[in-house]
Amino acid sequence: MTFADAFLAIADPNRRHLLEELRRGPRTVGELAAGLPVSRPAVSQHLKILLDAGLVDVAAVGTRRLYSISAGGFMKLNVWLDQFWDA
Repeated sequence: MTFADAFLAIADPNRRHLLEELRRGPRTVGELAAGLPVSRPAVSQHLKILLDAGLVDVAAVGTRRLYSISAGGFMKLNVWLDQFWDA
């Protein structure tokens, strides 16, 4: 993960909404799409960006793919941001 990627990923309001939904627990693309005015393919594209930025994880459960928050990805981002408070 590069921090530029993470900041670009969270810059989009739809992706921030997805992260807020995932904070409540793992969800499928269909469940996430139900809360947004965009198509399932668009939600999948947003999730791909969040995955590439290291902010989201995905796990196959049977035929479903469950997306969840990547605690490690957010921890790295948090550690990087914390350095500015110590300055």
